[in-house]
Amino acid sequence: MISNLFYTFKTAPALVRKSLLSELLHGLLVAVPTGFLLLIIQELFSGNPVAQRIWLYVIIMVVLLGVQLWLAAKTMIGTNVMAYTLSTNLRIKLGDHLQRLSMGTFKQRDPGDLAAVVLQDVANFEMIFAHTIGNIAGAVFATLIISVFLFITDWRLALVLLCALPLSWVMIRISNYLIVQQGSKHVAARNETSARFLEYVQGIRHIKSFGMTGKRFTSLETALNDFRRASIRTEAIPGPFVLVAGLALEVFFLLMIYLAVTFLTNGSLTPAAVITFLIVGYRLYEPIKIVLVDYVILRYMNISLDRVIEVLRTPEQSAGKGYVPAGFNISFEQVTFGYQDDKAVLQNVSFEVPERSMLALVGPSGSGKTTITALMARFWDVQSGSVKIGGTDVKEMDPSRVYSLISEVFQDVYLFDDTIYNNIRFGRMDATDEEVRDAAARAMVLDFAWDLPEGLHARTGEGGNKLSGGQKQRISIARALLKNAPIVLLDEATASLDPENEIYIQQAIRELVKDKTVVVVAHKLATIRHAEQILVLQEGCIAETGTHTQLMEKKGLYHHLWEIQQQSGGWKITGNRSAVVSVHDTVPIVK
Repeated sequence: MISNLFYTFKTAPALVRKSLLSELLHGLLVAVPTGFLLLIIQELFSGNPVAQRIWLYVIIMVVLLGVQLWLAAKTMIGTNVMAYTLSTNLRIKLGDHLQRLSMGTFKQRDPGDLAAVVLQDVANFEMIFAHTIGNIAGAVFATLIISVFLFITDWRLALVLLCALPLSWVMIRISNYLIVQQGSKHVAARNETSARFLEYVQGIRHIKSFGMTGKRFTSLETALNDFRRASIRTEAIPGPFVLVAGLALEVFFLLMIYLAVTFLTNGSLTPAAVITFLIVGYRLYEPIKIVLVDYVILRYMNISLDRVIEVLRTPEQSAGKGYVPAGFNISFEQVTFGYQDDKAVLQNVSFEVPERSMLALVGPSGSGKTTITALMARFWDVQSGSVKIGGTDVKEMDPSRVYSLISEVFQDVYLFDDTIYNNIRFGRMDATDEEVRDAAARAMVLDFAWDLPEGLHARTGEGGNKLSGGQKQRISIARALLKNAPIVLLDEATASLDPENEIYIQQAIRELVKDKTVVVVAHKLATIRHAEQILVLQEGCIAETGTHTQLMEKKGLYHHLWEIQQQSGGWKITGNRSAVVSVHDTVPIVK
């Protein structure tokens, strides 16, 4: 835990040192008036109390109280500023780090879990530095000062009071162990609940259509119940040990009273000392009780700190050596690649895409088409072989340079919850107003944007939920047009569009791919008949390659897929509404 805190101190050491110094000084000011209280008690029992001296002590205590209140206000503000500054910097650091990770990292980890790290775990980090660390630092300092005063008064009774600390510490260590065990389960249950709730909200349309709302959506209900049980266990199991730790303090305080009375009876202790321990001795335990609770909280929050550090220590994608490609042709040389521990998705794949030509990737689902485009964009790095652009291995290039060379238009378009204008401008943030409007016109965005009340400044909604699929696709193409990258990747860009929108999209795509190196993933084979090269993939390998005419003459897998698509045009609904049949007797199955 301590090492994790030191790891965090490195993010802003000056802020942390200043905050801790303020807390220690505040703890000193809390404890020092106790010394003057002891002087007042001794003065009252001296037999000849001096009123002027007592009033002087009172005035000093009042002044110290005023300074303490002023410093407390300054410390509170400073500590919170420090905590929120650290958490802001940490979230920015996490965001910068995440964008430098390979896409494989996001495939291995639930996005909801990463969101919990950035939001909830960093919020716990705020709590550690805004409250817990300061409370512990101030309490420890106050305990040391008060202990010194008590030892000066009577070392025997002071030692009895302090003997409670080892027993309390043992109880706290046990509770800490239990916190670690239960806290990890609690965090996992929390993240699972967040993921299931997000799933519930995103899939609400399907949940409603199938009548699975409420308790019938069992995965969310199960997650909520597990979270409830985990929360109860996290509080209930370590709780008794914390109570025992506090009880030990009370028992030793009663023991101290018994001994004080005994010492007073036999004449080895003065009445002034007894009253001192009755008043001040109990104050010794006040900061310790704060430490007992805050230390347990700190131990739980350390789980969040572990998760934050784990993400920050995730290896980043290699930055390369800054090489610049000599052109924009793409080549795969004996590439083998697989996700996580799964079997290889691509096996020893080699091909060349000449500059300013079109390559089409076709094949059954799961054959590796989309994976090839992802490797071109360096979303992942290959396990063996190489992917080159302009003769330069993408691993030898800075990832940002690779991204700058490529525009992508996918079937599933994501738009930010912003205006249409800003979503297009996302393609090139330094674009002028005229360039954005020109890209919108060429992608036929203006055809529907002018019908909206705010035009190009209409908001798209989160993910583009205020627009149709065709409209989102046109905005995506406008964004790619504005970027004007030399390489264009199209992945099922028209697969789920209605015929009218598909015509618009195809016209926009023709604008996009002019004089570009183009790689197309397509299921509709009619859309790629004129590609200079078609790769037919099957089970991660290249089964066939050639033009449309050449592949049709081979009578192989491509011909087989073509025939299936031609037959699918004959599907119709019969008079019997429960039956959907084909005009053909049979449809071959691709194996």
